[in-house]
Amino acid sequence: MFQQIGPVHSTRTDQLEVQVYPDRQSLGRTAAAQAAACMKEALHGQEELRMIFAAAPSQNEFLEALLQTDGIEWNRITAFHMDEYIGLPPGSAQSFGTFLRERLFDKVPFAAVHYIDSSSEIRSECERYTESLRQKPIDIVCLGIGENGHIAFNDPPVADFDDQAWVKPVELERTCREQQVHDGCFAGLEDVPTHAITLTIPALMSGKHLFCMVPGPTKREAVRRTLNGPITTGRPASVLRRHASCRLYVDTDSYDLEP
Repeated sequence: MFQQIGPVHSTRTDQLEVQVYPDRQSLGRTAAAQAAACMKEALHGQEELRMIFAAAPSQNEFLEALLQTDGIEWNRITAFHMDEYIGLPPGSAQSFGTFLRERLFDKVPFAAVHYIDSSSEIRSECERYTESLRQKPIDIVCLGIGENGHIAFNDPPVADFDDQAWVKPVELERTCREQQVHDGCFAGLEDVPTHAITLTIPALMSGKHLFCMVPGPTKREAVRRTLNGPITTGRPASVLRRHASCRLYVDTDSYDLEP
C-alpha cells in the first residue's frame, strides 16, 4: 500500500469537509484509503454495496490507488457510472464507459457493472438506467467537479437541485466541452459531442457517502466558487455543502491557501 500523507490544511464549509493535500498523488491515495475504509465498514453490515464512479483524468490517482488497496470485496459491489456522451461510436476511446472499464471495471471482479448505453433510444435508456439505480439505495458516490462547477454533466444551464428525474439527456455547455479538450480527451472542440446522458443532482446526492476528488490548477476557480458564496445552480457543485457526508479532496493547485 501507498504511504499516506496527511492534509496540509483542513476546513469545513457548511456540512462539507475539505481536505487539502500537497499534490494530486497524495490526494488520490488518501481519498482511496478513506473511501476503501468506508466500503469495508459498510460491507460489515450489509450484503452488498452500490457505488457510482466518475470518469475523468481528475480521478486517475484515486482509481489507481483504490485498485491497489487490499481487502476490498469487489465481488459484493455493484457499480454504476454517472454520465455518457451521446453520439460517439460504440466502444469509443473517449467513452466514459470505456474510461472506467479500462481503469477499474475490468480489473476487479465486481458483482455487476451497469453501463449507460447512449446508442439506444435515449428516453428509454434513461428510464432503464433510472430503474437500475433506484432498485436499492446508493451507498457511495465517487465524483469530481468540472471547470464550470458541474457535477456529472449537470452544467449550470441544466442543473436542478430538485430535479424529478434521476437520469436525463442534456446539452453540454461550451465551457464543459472545452474542458474535454484541455484534459486531452479530444483533439479539438469540434470533436466533442454536444449532448450527453447524465445522472441528475438528486441522484448523486442520494448517495449515503460522497467522495469528491478535485486536483489541478484548472479547477481552482471551480473550487473557490463551490466553497464560497451562495448555494445555487449557477455553481452546481455548491450543493455538496448540503450533504451530510461529503468529503472534498483538493490539492495546493486547486485550493488557494492564502486567506
